[in-house]
Amino acid sequence: MPASEYVLSLRERIGTDLLLLPTVAVLARDELGRLLLVRHVESERWATVGGTIEPDESPVDAAVRETQEEAGVTVAIGRLLTALGGPEYRLTYLNGDQCSVVSLVYEATVTGGEPRPDNDETSEVGWFHLEEVQSLELNEFNRRLLTVALPLLG
Repeated sequence: MPASEYVLSLRERIGTDLLLLPTVAVLARDELGRLLLVRHVESERWATVGGTIEPDESPVDAAVRETQEEAGVTVAIGRLLTALGGPEYRLTYLNGDQCSVVSLVYEATVTGGEPRPDNDETSEVGWFHLEEVQSLELNEFNRRLLTVALPLLG
């Protein structure tokens, strides 16, 4: 789902003004070491699996939930690879909503399910070897995130 009820309720009060959002990004890999990415419906670009941490939800639970929702697979969450934020992690959505994102980036292993898009937020799911990732059509947020996080994968 594109925006949670919580975020929508905040947006009713603040409009498109800047909103600080705690998020997770999940770098899930298969047995071949390939990275699972999703293509977003809105931007038509490839991105990491992830999203907003809901009130009272742990970051690990958010990572598991987002992976199931966006890509249709179950994951075992591994190490916290990095935490990213700052001016280079600001986003403005097509509707004008502005966000400053703080993202906790987790390593994960796919443990079940068949990758499939949710056809709401994601239109495609794909497996990519790490050397293929930088040549994909990514938004700037994900390009920065992956530039920092990929070297940290074991």
